[in-house]
Amino acid sequence: MLKVDNLVVNYGYIQALRDVSLEIKENEIITLIGGNGAGKSSTLMAISNLVKKTSGTVTFDGRDISRMDPDKIVSLGIAHVPEGRNIFKKLSVEENLLIGTITNKKISKKEINDRVEEMFVIFPRLKERRKKSGGSLSGGEQQMLAIARGLMLKPRLLMMDEPSLGLAPIIVEEIFELMEDVKKSGMTILLIEQNAMLALNVADRGYVLQNGEIVLTGTGKELLDNPEVKKAYLGI
Repeated sequence: MLKVDNLVVNYGYIQALRDVSLEIKENEIITLIGGNGAGKSSTLMAISNLVKKTSGTVTFDGRDISRMDPDKIVSLGIAHVPEGRNIFKKLSVEENLLIGTITNKKISKKEINDRVEEMFVIFPRLKERRKKSGGSLSGGEQQMLAIARGLMLKPRLLMMDEPSLGLAPIIVEEIFELMEDVKKSGMTILLIEQNAMLALNVADRGYVLQNGEIVLTGTGKELLDNPEVKKAYLGI
């Protein structure tokens, strides 16, 4: 579904990504793990074309999207839930959800309303707060809203950057259960997650990034059993 070839991203004199290559098949959960500054977020932003690529290509369903505008990439069915949530804090929960369909010019009002109600079934807590401002929500509720806004697109590929950051364990558990449910519905997920143990337990495959380079790849189980991964990322 998605293929990244020899991706290089520079921030001034700093090379954030060095010849990163990866691929994602349909209906997989793929995770990227690595320390702070390893290049995980830069990889997602490069796929969404939110940062400039020095070289390399990104293809989606065989179509080169390397230089495509971010809004056009979204309209192809790639939703990006960024680190830090980036919800619209002054807008209501419902208004934030509606923004999730803004790139789809063909969607009817009925379909939009149906999708909003679908999100309220998945996230009952958001339904209770549908008229509240995004900024009045707790951190966990804001994360749920950011994910729900991404799901409003009905994307084929959902990219999530650190969905558990700063959240209580019970909320993290809910979000990871949701991920597995979303996969069962046929969606594909590219996940960045600080909790490598959690990420690798749900992932079909994973890639380990160090200093902007992919140094290891394998199934979730293979990486969980890898001595280097255990020592560096799992605290075992």
